[in-house]
Amino acid sequence: MPLLQPHEGPIPGRHYLASTVETVTWGWLPTEGATQIAEMGSGETITVDTVSHEGIVEDHGRDPRTFFGQFGVGPDDVLRDAVDIAAGFPVRDAGADGPHVVTGPIAVSGARPGDVLKIDFLELVPRAPYGVISSRHGYGALAGELPPLPYAGFEPDPSDPEKAGHVSKFCRASADFTGSLAVPGGRELRFPLAPFLGLIGVTPSGATALNSVPPGPFGGNMDVKDLVAGTSLYLPVQVDGAGLFMGDPHYAQGHGEVALTALEAPLRATLRATVLPAEESRALLGLLQRPFGETSEHWIALGLHRDLNEAFREAVREALRVLTDLYQVPTDDGYAYLSAAADFVVTQVVDDVKGVHCLIRKSDFAAWT
Repeated sequence: MPLLQPHEGPIPGRHYLASTVETVTWGWLPTEGATQIAEMGSGETITVDTVSHEGIVEDHGRDPRTFFGQFGVGPDDVLRDAVDIAAGFPVRDAGADGPHVVTGPIAVSGARPGDVLKIDFLELVPRAPYGVISSRHGYGALAGELPPLPYAGFEPDPSDPEKAGHVSKFCRASADFTGSLAVPGGRELRFPLAPFLGLIGVTPSGATALNSVPPGPFGGNMDVKDLVAGTSLYLPVQVDGAGLFMGDPHYAQGHGEVALTALEAPLRATLRATVLPAEESRALLGLLQRPFGETSEHWIALGLHRDLNEAFREAVREALRVLTDLYQVPTDDGYAYLSAAADFVVTQVVDDVKGVHCLIRKSDFAAWT
């Protein structure tokens, strides 16, 4: 798997955006009125080199060459943009700031509040032959149990690599899209790669910056592993120009993302962004007020809430809305159909705002269109 340094290798989009100190925010989402760092027309394509936070965050030492060097990665095999961002950002509050490197905002011509921005994921290409899976104290599905405390009364300090209390597993990624994690006894855990962007959205309304961790109606850190190349995401536009942003690239993730992170690693993402005016989007998608996904086989209805049970209920309500708005299915019939035929999946349980999404088979309604 080749190393894709910024500006090098195939760049298929009409526009190109590198991640630099000037084009990213670290830990926070763009705000309404923020300077757009790139512009594109509706229906045009853009290639964005995204950067993973793993290997550059404070508890990894803010020095990716040293961090990855301990796993045998040479200095020339570390991405230059990761090195520059780690060195070029001012001191952060690792306890309050989010971890994600967020590239954007990107203005899309003609986008207005009430419209919908359709994102087609055209290519999601790994930029490095390795990545990291991390678990940190106080986070994950088994917070308080794993990772084990190094000693009784241990208090983690996320700004200090020696006291961070994290377990980070280095993984190799091969050209056949297989990930491998070394375990004791000379063995490897091997698993398929399926790259996607864990974080993508449109700029929220308001002048107050939002932490990068919780997702919301604007999208953000949703971690929907189904949104691989060849799928689409629909985002309700919140501000003029949409202010598209993205980050948190993943090579692989299980539903739930239980340990805290997926296989975090950088991607070269090529997307098409198309503005669907309010009237057109209403006819196509109904009254869309939250992110909504589409694959060749499924509609993806999302539920987001700090309480996992309520996130599940929100996903059911959104799936019922989809059936009503797209196919005019009465609520009681839709409820029965969902119980018999739809799959509700725990998206992730680690991002403060939890996620559940419903996969609705499009083929079940092929005769209705």
